[in-house]
Amino acid sequence: MSTSEHLSLHVPEPAVRPGDTPDFSTVKIPKAGAVPRPEVDADPEQMRDLAFSIIRVLNRNGEAVGPWAGALTDDELLDGLRHMMTLRAFDARMLIAQRQGKTSFYMQHLGEEAVSCAFRKALVDGDMNFPTYRQAGLLIAGGYSMVDMMCQIYSNARDPLKGRQLPVMYSSREHGFFTISGNLATQFVQAVGWAMASAIRNDTKIAAAWIGDGSTAESDFHAALVFASTYKAPVVLNVVNNQWAISTFQGIARGGSGTFAARGLGFGIPSLRVDGNDYLAVHAVAKWAAERARRNLGPTLIEYVTYRVGAHSTSDDPSAYRPKAESTAWPLGDPVIRLKNHLITRGVWSEDRHKQTEAEILDTVIAAQKEAESHGTLHAGAKPSARDMFDGVFAEMPAHLRRQRQQAGV
Repeated sequence: MSTSEHLSLHVPEPAVRPGDTPDFSTVKIPKAGAVPRPEVDADPEQMRDLAFSIIRVLNRNGEAVGPWAGALTDDELLDGLRHMMTLRAFDARMLIAQRQGKTSFYMQHLGEEAVSCAFRKALVDGDMNFPTYRQAGLLIAGGYSMVDMMCQIYSNARDPLKGRQLPVMYSSREHGFFTISGNLATQFVQAVGWAMASAIRNDTKIAAAWIGDGSTAESDFHAALVFASTYKAPVVLNVVNNQWAISTFQGIARGGSGTFAARGLGFGIPSLRVDGNDYLAVHAVAKWAAERARRNLGPTLIEYVTYRVGAHSTSDDPSAYRPKAESTAWPLGDPVIRLKNHLITRGVWSEDRHKQTEAEILDTVIAAQKEAESHGTLHAGAKPSARDMFDGVFAEMPAHLRRQRQQAGV
């Protein structure tokens, strides 16, 4: 019997650590406009290369180029810019509020605003998103009340969820936003089930599933791909690759697959990678995938290549696991600045108008915050009634819950 070496495991390591020089040399970025746009009904086998490239529309000069460009008017782009600016201002105010003890917890979207804001404009009313905690742009771009969002964050008397959800875990059926789950990845398979139910009912509405790069290691992610591919469910499967799953770099979850989009290829699902900091590219790819779903052509997997600029949450310190300058070294830039520069290039925007709009948006957000805080915050003011915990559980309240409510005296 021959002697062999002892077995060992390969543990992926991030390219750099705190104190090192940021290095994104492994992120291969094609020229804007270089990636082809297949026909909506193209066979998945004909577009396998899209799982390994990055679809981009905006070039370094702020111009929209290539086959994925031209889907949005100037007015639509201006609305998109305002949505992203609003989300950024909202984030900044709520982060301060958390530091002041007005809420227990908050999660920012800094650097990822284009992903959710642009995607929402590719949907129609009635479509349903099954989001993670970093897609509040779906609500902002969908016209949901910032006051209601803030009241939910503060868990005050006007909290639409009556204190029964964690801060930032919003829910609005009317705005196509399924309540967020703290158990990561569960919403992915739920979205596929919702889409299958829509098809069974002969409805016209599609679903969108959302997941982060780290959560693709969960079994729910793979189960969702099995059902989506087998039954050709009308669903868009979104993977937001912001490079970090809390303090774990994306290479751990990605393993040896090369890209997250490539995981869809084994299921026969059309799989694309898109520049997640390019508003125009995100919208074009989302519109393309949504049309496939509406035409009964089945699911599409989209990987958004982006970067989480801020901390994972207010409980996190990213300086403990990545270089402080890494966010500024990210090669795909800032989504707000890139869209701003594009609109200036087109002659429909200016630096002065941008500064004025920033001030106007901040005034609007502060006014919403004042109204929300007039109804209470985490440690001050009115709270939801304890009676609310007994409502909304059953269509008709069973006897044991009625007894418990009586015993609680509410």
